[in-house]
Amino acid sequence: MRQMAAPQGRSPRPGAAAAQNRKPAGAHDRPTPFTRPKSYAAIDLGTNNCRLLIARPQDGELVVIDAFSRIVRLGEGLHGSGRISEAAMDRAVAALSICADKLRRRHVSLSRAVATEACRRAANGQELADRVKRETGIVLDIISPAEEARLAVLGCHNLMEPGDGPALIFDIGGGSTELMHVEGSGNDVAIRDWVSVPWGVVSLTEHASPNGATMADRQASYDHMRATTREAFAAFAARAERHAGQKLRLLGTSGTVTTLASVFLDLPRYDRRAVDGLVVPCDAMRDISRRLAEASIADRAEIGCIGRERADLVVAGCAILESIIDLWPAARVGVADRGIREGILRTLAMQGRDVPVTRREYRK
Repeated sequence: MRQMAAPQGRSPRPGAAAAQNRKPAGAHDRPTPFTRPKSYAAIDLGTNNCRLLIARPQDGELVVIDAFSRIVRLGEGLHGSGRISEAAMDRAVAALSICADKLRRRHVSLSRAVATEACRRAANGQELADRVKRETGIVLDIISPAEEARLAVLGCHNLMEPGDGPALIFDIGGGSTELMHVEGSGNDVAIRDWVSVPWGVVSLTEHASPNGATMADRQASYDHMRATTREAFAAFAARAERHAGQKLRLLGTSGTVTTLASVFLDLPRYDRRAVDGLVVPCDAMRDISRRLAEASIADRAEIGCIGRERADLVVAGCAILESIIDLWPAARVGVADRGIREGILRTLAMQGRDVPVTRREYRK
């Protein structure tokens, strides 16, 4: 904008400036304009859940100010039909409509919504994305397995146990599982090897139902699940053999590991404060997995931190987890109730730099 030239001529007489600046009686200072702090949002539409986090920068970190999670079972029936059902679409759109309302009410400045394996695999995945945009205004980004792995690592790697041994981060989802061999610490974490397989708690449950009438039926189903995932991981497992004899580190981010950690702690209901950052002996995880696999679905539903919503899916997660421990035999497994959404928030707010994502009520 062009600047105005300074006025020419005589200096004003003494006291003139003061008189000009004097406010009339009753006049008030103009109020300082209110500047609303920026808010960022991350939505993860998975094969089983729809989750939202909204965070605001504060004191060098991102503080979560709102969250939402709903089981939508987007991948229900997908294994057999290759399509997302109309009922599953309706559930997803209903959940995302709630998310869209929260984005408006929280005056979100920048957001990203991602969809993972169910939309990648379904013949009508883009049809769902188009409907979501039309009905909610949310633009769904159907991301690749590589991007899913990158975001998961970015969101939870800071919970990895300290040490120099090889580290593996895994994410057991509803429709797929990602394994990421990572190196480094702090900001300098790099993915050295990774794999994504199309088996998650929903797809594996539909492939081999764990809800047989007898214990023998359930054990046979569990063995089949183990064999299926062991075969899927075979190439990665062969590459992992070069780490044999070293002190291995293991970190999981998913509903499976957080649920099993809750069972380990004998919690009456899920408590993120107790679970996020917990380290559990792998032998204990194996023992819990096998006990759940042998139990009836009714008995699993009676466990407070599992309940009816997870009772039919948790066994598939147990089978995947045991197969991961087989190929990466660490002594302990770290538990992270964080992952893709936190990874998205970090990339939105600070271009991936190491900014903590904090929930004040969960601070220790």
